Amino acid sequence: MSGKLAPLFRQLTHGVYVIGVAGNGRYNAFTAAWLMQVSFEPLMLALSINRRHSSYALLKAGDGFTVNVLRQGQDDLALHFGQPSTVNKLAAIAWRQSRRGTPLLDDALAWFECEFVRECPAGDHLVVLGRVVDGAILAPAAQPMNYRDTGEMDGSATLFPDTFGTS
Repeated sequence: MSGKLAPLFRQLTHGVYVIGVAGNGRYNAFTAAWLMQVSFEPLMLALSINRRHSSYALLKAGDGFTVNVLRQGQDDLALHFGQPSTVNKLAAIAWRQSRRGTPLLDDALAWFECEFVRECPAGDHLVVLGRVVDGAILAPAAQPMNYRDTGEMDGSATLFPDTFGTS
């Protein structure tokens, strides 16, 4: 049944983002799709991250993160930042530091800067809440990249269970 669940979940609409983190003098960025607005007052975003992800420790150490919104056609950037952190993913990419020191991609459609508020467990991931403290649109005429348009780029189809469980 796993082969049937992956296409079902690809019908959920969400964008593709590069999340920038910094802490203890180190910088990293990674591709993410599980992000959403959760509040107007204050403006807040929720990010889902695997607690074993190498960037999670940097997110906590730096007390925040940036969300770089990718635009249609930036599949190469999504794939690049989806690599393991054993390579310096920021080395060949034009970027600058946000006010809080986290990476902002020069070629993003838009960006948000978030201050860590709290986290809560969510199965094999954590949901991290961030209060939006800054942001900008860099390419107003561009359209955001949609996760469903990335195909099987991230290999996630193999992660779906064979059946829906009750736990």
